[in-house]
Amino acid sequence: MSAPLRLGIAGLGTVGIGVVKIIQQHADLLSARSGRPVTITAVSARDRMKNRDADLSGYTWVEDPVELATRDDIDIYVELIGGDNGVARESVELALKSGKDVVTANKALLAMHGQELAALAEENGQVIRFEAAVAGGIPVIKAMTESLAGNHITRVMGVMNGTCNYILTRMESAGLPYEAVFEEARQLGYLEADPTLDVGGIDASHKLAILSSIAFGTQVSFDGVEIEGIERVSIDDIRRAADMGYRIKLLGVAQMTGRGLEQRMSPCLVPADSPLGQLQGGTNMVVVEGDSVGQIVLRGAGAGEGPTASAVMSDIVELARGVRMPVFGQPAGRLKKPVHARTAVPAAYYLRLALLDKPGALAKVATVLGDAGISIHRMRQYDHQDGPAPVLIVTHKTTPDAIDHAIAELPKTGVIAEDPVELRIEEV
Repeated sequence: MSAPLRLGIAGLGTVGIGVVKIIQQHADLLSARSGRPVTITAVSARDRMKNRDADLSGYTWVEDPVELATRDDIDIYVELIGGDNGVARESVELALKSGKDVVTANKALLAMHGQELAALAEENGQVIRFEAAVAGGIPVIKAMTESLAGNHITRVMGVMNGTCNYILTRMESAGLPYEAVFEEARQLGYLEADPTLDVGGIDASHKLAILSSIAFGTQVSFDGVEIEGIERVSIDDIRRAADMGYRIKLLGVAQMTGRGLEQRMSPCLVPADSPLGQLQGGTNMVVVEGDSVGQIVLRGAGAGEGPTASAVMSDIVELARGVRMPVFGQPAGRLKKPVHARTAVPAAYYLRLALLDKPGALAKVATVLGDAGISIHRMRQYDHQDGPAPVLIVTHKTTPDAIDHAIAELPKTGVIAEDPVELRIEEV
């Protein structure tokens, strides 16, 4: 049997300890599947005294991850620190320069510096693997770089943040407002230290930018993602969408058009009976569409110790087997700098309006929409006793520019009591 594959693990949080446990519990299985033993040489974390529910006594403790990344007695540097700069970036760069392969779960690092790191890896003859960076335990990176390599990818979309999906599905099932479920998620530990990373759509957008690079052969471009979080989605929107056969999801969509690369992360309506519409709780789902394969749906746990550590181990085993490939599926020098395109693909839209009880109010709304070239597909008005009348409109397909124009003009009618809410309806 070949010599052991030696790991240095930086970061002993939930995922890092999950990796340690897998290696300790499945040593024989990993050796059989890899063709060589997989061992841990050294580890690093901020607090050595913390109780981590794992026996670390057999590993060298290194205070500085940068020192760990350059040790002669490790073959793979496993970066599970997180963050797009600082010690995570510095240690990964030094590991590559020191002749180490890198396995990471750090989507922020790859979304912000993926092109530079890919070039650095190739320059030094090394490999970066990152299955755990997108959608937790779902093997979407492997699927796109290997299994779907013979396809021209036409669209990638999905629910890529389990916390947001938990909040939206919990709002619907419990009939609770956003603020109440947000606090519940915080108490359960589902939210990042900075909650905006989750509910603001940033975490999911990091993942979308990575998938776009693989799908369309472009340099990773997080700056090109149009981002809107779920903060403005109300319980009324959840209920009204359900009444009309839809559910609301924080949906990432990327597609290459004649104008350039569209990347958007925003709350959208999807058919309730679609795979995305049926996705509950903290589960993730990625949908990939290719010219030969058609539509592929990948569903599974998007976070947590076991699923994410499983994804890390998949990369480690592949490297142990000698499988090596460019970081984003093709050499970094071949990745094109994308032309960013604002979303222009037509779609139907959901509009929620609060109208003052005035004669001709609906007619004025219809006139504004008509002047913008927007046709009404369905309209529903709900009973009300006092105050503004809630009205829902589902449009026929129209452009984002037309919707933006109409939303800007509606308050000028004098019959709108509150800011209109518009949500795109995505065909899945």
